[in-house]
Amino acid sequence: MSQSPSTDPAMAWEMALIARVSEYGIFRLTDAGIVATWNPGAARISGYDAAEIIGKHFSVFHAAEDRQAGVPEAMLQSAREHGHCEAEAWRLRKDGSRFWANVLVIPLSAPDGSLSGFANIVRDVTDKRLAHEAVLESERNFRLLVQGVTDYALFMLSPEGIVTNWNVGAARIKGYEADEIVGTHLRWFYTPEDAAKGLPERGLEIAAREGRFEAEGWRVRKDGSRFWANAIIDAIRDEHGELVGFAKITRDVTERKIAQEQLEKARAALLQSQKMEAIGKLTGGVAHDFNNVLQVLRGNLELLERRHRDSWSRERLEKAIEATEQGATLASQLLAFGRRQALQPAVVNLAVMLRNMNDMLRRALGEMIQVETVVSGGLWNTLVDPNHLENVVLNLAINSRDAMPRGGQLTLELSNTTLDSHYHALPDDVAEGQYVLLAITDTGTGMPPEVMEHAFEPYFSTKAEGEGTGLGLSMAYGFVKQSRGHMRIYSEVEHGTTVKIYLPRSTEEVVEPEPLPMPRVPGGSETILVVEDDKRVQSTVIEMLTDLGYVVLKADDAQGAMVIIRSGARIDLLFSDVVMPGPMRSTEMAKMAVRVLPGLKVLFTSGYTQNAIVHGGRLDPGVHLLSKPYSREQLARKIRRMLAHRPGSVRPAARSAPNAGAPQVSILVVDDDAASREAVSELLSQMGYAVREAGNLECALRELSESVQILVTDIALPDGSGIELARIALQRVPTLKVIFASGTEAPPAHDVGFEFASVRKPFSAEQLRDLIESARTGA
Repeated sequence: MSQSPSTDPAMAWEMALIARVSEYGIFRLTDAGIVATWNPGAARISGYDAAEIIGKHFSVFHAAEDRQAGVPEAMLQSAREHGHCEAEAWRLRKDGSRFWANVLVIPLSAPDGSLSGFANIVRDVTDKRLAHEAVLESERNFRLLVQGVTDYALFMLSPEGIVTNWNVGAARIKGYEADEIVGTHLRWFYTPEDAAKGLPERGLEIAAREGRFEAEGWRVRKDGSRFWANAIIDAIRDEHGELVGFAKITRDVTERKIAQEQLEKARAALLQSQKMEAIGKLTGGVAHDFNNVLQVLRGNLELLERRHRDSWSRERLEKAIEATEQGATLASQLLAFGRRQALQPAVVNLAVMLRNMNDMLRRALGEMIQVETVVSGGLWNTLVDPNHLENVVLNLAINSRDAMPRGGQLTLELSNTTLDSHYHALPDDVAEGQYVLLAITDTGTGMPPEVMEHAFEPYFSTKAEGEGTGLGLSMAYGFVKQSRGHMRIYSEVEHGTTVKIYLPRSTEEVVEPEPLPMPRVPGGSETILVVEDDKRVQSTVIEMLTDLGYVVLKADDAQGAMVIIRSGARIDLLFSDVVMPGPMRSTEMAKMAVRVLPGLKVLFTSGYTQNAIVHGGRLDPGVHLLSKPYSREQLARKIRRMLAHRPGSVRPAARSAPNAGAPQVSILVVDDDAASREAVSELLSQMGYAVREAGNLECALRELSESVQILVTDIALPDGSGIELARIALQRVPTLKVIFASGTEAPPAHDVGFEFASVRKPFSAEQLRDLIESARTGA
């Protein structure tokens, strides 16, 4: 360091020490701020050699803006006034680069006490400054990051669970601004019931013990609404491992929660549907064998009843026959549950039906049950099988009675309703539209959720053994579904149950059915071929028919029956079970038999209708079926009806035709099922009509001529639609009358553009004849 020579040893030692310091710039300024001395440290830091800087003002180290602001002079003045001046600021090196300097200015006094100058100590702390700025930048970026997250609530908690900061995401999700929530406890966001259970404190305790806690649950927003939250609490510890607080991350996952619940409901509905379908198939198989057994029992009991006429025997036989009827009812209920029964729907007004049931319901329920019926004004009509619906209402009412052993109230309520996308959890198999709602409500014991889950399953019952079959609700459910309706149960333990039945609205007018006379049906002398593989059933039916006066032939299978048919024996009616052993099916046998004997009548019997002659729960058109078990009276009436007015030759004339003497009516029958077509044609020929047949649309158009007066056609044809066939036929023969005979519902007349009549398969001979006569006469 360059300096004035001195003879003071102490001063010389200090000067030598300063000259050796390279980490600090240590130099002296005159009282005017001129550099007077310079050490190696100052040279290293600033880049100036002693010769270059001594004699210059120390403001040369300051930036231009600082010089203009008078910073150098202000530092010297501050040192004079306060005995020192310390600061950190940017300074300039010789090459113009900047460095962050820690500067200390100390005033120096002369021996007489006057100011002789200043000592200036400078240290380059740029690395420290840059590190500090990096920390500040990192904190700033982190703060921006946290505040920029809007999908997550990110905030800190004290060790006690007090909110200490709050991000924008927390404000958006929870609805609170930072100044509203900082300083409050975590439990503020929990539902009252969860807070009462101590869940907030438990979460903090687990996080403090294990380092992390994660859970999902309902949380509360500022406006009181609830949302499903995924929450994570992380413990924050210092370098000594002491707990200093918690980091809390919360996300609103309500949409995911709802989606999961809907998926679970859909899966449950699918499993329930599959289970119900499997049970339905099982019930069909059981019904077939069960009805065969019941047929043997009933037939033999009725035969015994005709032989034993004393009161003691008659009383017991009547009880046994009544038991077989109860068994048949059980089988019918099983088929109803499986949606495999043949329905005969009609347009009805349920208010009239309930009114007609009042007396029956009151007798069935007893005096302890008060029955109230509420009907909304302007009630719509519905298309439903009224007889089956009455059974459903009666079964549900009896269930309600059993749920009210000490009495109560049963309310039957009818109203109009619409099922659409706003209806909660509308099942996939329920169509949107207008429905008539029948609600049956009791004040009974109710059902818990686990019972309601199985309520529609057959044989599921909560009643004591012997107090119910467990088929009431399952039968009702199957019937409503087969009627294209919907059914739901609402129940609460000790408060009662409501069963809601939704039946599709019908815009058609109600037609009151005329009561049919029920005369006693006699037997006959015709020849009947019985084809039955079950020996017990075969012997029973043979004896019943013999007792009615008929000549009876028998065969054990289809092949044996065809041998008898081809033998030339006179046969008036073929009475065959549907399910037969061997390679030949009963329907094939019937077709061959009719070809061999053109005037032959065919009557099928079966213990289960879901087979070769029944599809979709409805009997194929033109096919006659007597379901097992049947009574002697039912058998006699059915056979007599089929053999009445039997023509000598099938086509075109009929012996004893009901409209003999009048010009024959020409009818074209169109059906792709040969057996069905031939059966309907035979039936019409018996009635005295001239019949033509066709198996498809193309053949029907070839058979069509001006002489054809009535077209009886199925709607579904292999090469087109029966509706399209009728439309073309009417263009050719404008006076033609059209009757749709189909297993599906016919569309409204205004949709197809022409007038027609329709009959739903299965139909009776009387139904078809009445439609034809109405069409012929224009009635």
